[in-house]
Amino acid sequence: MSLLDKFQRPLQNLRLSVTDRCNLRCAYCMPEQNYTWLPRKDVLTFEEISRLVDVFIGLGVNHIRLTGGEPLLRRDIERLIRNLADKPGVEDLALTTNGVLLEKLSERVFEAGLHRLTVSLDTLRADRFKELTKRDDLHSVMAGIDAARAVGFEGLKIDTVVMRGVNEDEMIDLIEYGKRVGAEVRFIEYMDVGGATRWSMDDVVSKSKMLDLLAEHYGGVSPVKESTCAPADRYTLPDGTVFGVISSTTAPFCSSCNRSRLTADGQWYLCLYARDGIDLREVIRSDASTEEIRSLLERSWRGRENRGAEERLIENDRKAFSSGELIDDPHFEMHKRGG
Repeated sequence: MSLLDKFQRPLQNLRLSVTDRCNLRCAYCMPEQNYTWLPRKDVLTFEEISRLVDVFIGLGVNHIRLTGGEPLLRRDIERLIRNLADKPGVEDLALTTNGVLLEKLSERVFEAGLHRLTVSLDTLRADRFKELTKRDDLHSVMAGIDAARAVGFEGLKIDTVVMRGVNEDEMIDLIEYGKRVGAEVRFIEYMDVGGATRWSMDDVVSKSKMLDLLAEHYGGVSPVKESTCAPADRYTLPDGTVFGVISSTTAPFCSSCNRSRLTADGQWYLCLYARDGIDLREVIRSDASTEEIRSLLERSWRGRENRGAEERLIENDRKAFSSGELIDDPHFEMHKRGG
């Protein structure tokens, strides 16, 4: 029996951030010059993560995605992957990475039991990559994707944040690249969340616009008919190529959202847009019993009524956090929440 919130949404999908550190500085995620990093002592140990995950599984979670920051920066990440992959009840264990360290680590994480990989990649142009990320690492990302394929990862996904005047002219190139490397590309609307302090609706390329651009080139797109809580609406091109669009800004999927987020320091967020989290690190380090932890999670999810993206759309209230606010409370940052 699934644990349901006030809108009958089940608790099934846990996005688990393992570090707030990142080796890129993407303009829509980490645009500021300075950041407040989590003290090492505050970061959950693998043993603490494992114990919390056991409780989440007991309440219905069966999909886990490791995020960051950049999760491959976490030392010995394959040890955590092996632990999670061995747990009965984990049907899907995925990881989202920027790909910079993937060439070095793809074999380790594959052998540890990781099921799926998603690589964030917003451009195929080296100069543009450097401008967007403040790092000259496009070659490393592409080598990492090749290495992941070589070790045996199937069902690779590439996530691309599409921004007007920045990279919407590369959508077709990215589709073709996805074909060559056997990856499904998912285009994501630019979101007004966390560190996107320079976000503007004028910079958003809507799902409808994306579909028009692709249909104009390929001769039409057709929706994939499926029943799923996944965030992407999937489509096929005339040659059968499948791609996805995540329309979090113009057509949010709050009504079916079954996700919650656990930060690297144990803050549990019931919505990407929630201002406050539930401090599970304090709970687990206070020697709370498994039943006490379970009761807290169950009570919190049953009371969940978050529809953050829909509310922002309806109320047209998209005030971004200032850089000062982000320094005062780093948990507003996407690289802290594990988007």
